Amino acid sequence: MNANLLAKKLLPWYREVKRPLPWRVNRDPYRIWVSEVMLQQTTVTAVIPYFEKFIQKFPGVNALANAREDEVMEYWAGLGYYSRARSLHASAKKISSLGDFPKSHVELLELPGFGPYTARSVASLAFGERVGVVDGNVIRVLCRVLDLDLEWWKTKDRNYLQSAADRLAQAIDEEGVSVDPSDINQGLMELGATVCTVQSPTCLLCPWLKNCRARKNDTILQRPRSKPRRESEIWAWQPEIYLRRDRKILLIENNYAPFLRGHLIWPGKAVRLKKKPKHFHYKGGVTHHEIYVTVTRAPVKSTERPDQLAALTKDLKPQWVSQSEMKTKVPSSLIRKAIEVLDLDENAST
Repeated sequence: MNANLLAKKLLPWYREVKRPLPWRVNRDPYRIWVSEVMLQQTTVTAVIPYFEKFIQKFPGVNALANAREDEVMEYWAGLGYYSRARSLHASAKKISSLGDFPKSHVELLELPGFGPYTARSVASLAFGERVGVVDGNVIRVLCRVLDLDLEWWKTKDRNYLQSAADRLAQAIDEEGVSVDPSDINQGLMELGATVCTVQSPTCLLCPWLKNCRARKNDTILQRPRSKPRRESEIWAWQPEIYLRRDRKILLIENNYAPFLRGHLIWPGKAVRLKKKPKHFHYKGGVTHHEIYVTVTRAPVKSTERPDQLAALTKDLKPQWVSQSEMKTKVPSSLIRKAIEVLDLDENAST
């Protein structure tokens, strides 16, 4: 791979066509970081209004660090994958305590929620560290331009792609000057998002048209190789709704169900099944988990039930919340929907 040649063609193309995204207005590491976390599993178009609302509420890392978790979850609601918001909040507290944003990807990897991609993205885009980024768009672009038939989801092949991305970020121009790794990385991602798309890529608009080996070999739509789909799992979830006289409902930190790990969730049990059940209240899905939900109501007279509550919440983090708090405390509709099954307008348990 001639990294210098590819960089020479990519940079002017990117600088001419790059989209005016709100996180590109400057090199603020906080804005870049928030945008990268939001963009995981979500499109740019969908993220922009969430990003702008979030930044208006939490304009800097200290504002986010000092916020309550329920506030953060409220402004994250709708983006999904809520563990990302919790990690974002936890990292903001650590960065705030450090007094300055870590500038290298190695330092950033020590923080909650910073994986190889996010750490390298923030380090290169905000601080100019000469490291490449590898996300879905970059994988597709590199596999096509180099015509690589790789199992890119495996460590060895992923490292090969990372090495290729690093070489591009470390390219030099004709005068021997290092290229801007921020523009290289954003250019790669922009190319994958707008030109080298999954279906119907617009090759005639690509700055690497003449360099693309997959186009020459007529393998564009075979690159990258499709990742084998993870087998779906069927689960029966039986949440138990504990309603107190003061109308508050019991939530615990999930450590028993394989889906929504770490979220506030109803007490109960989850059992893996071999086939779909015939009777249930409603159905939902989280990643590869197909979940069939049957809700039950368990009476609790008051907080003066230490025997029952101690056994119920042993080694957990119980919280009693009002129905009005549910949306901010529990962003997942799969969990919230359980209270719709029961008639909570009846008198609370006595």
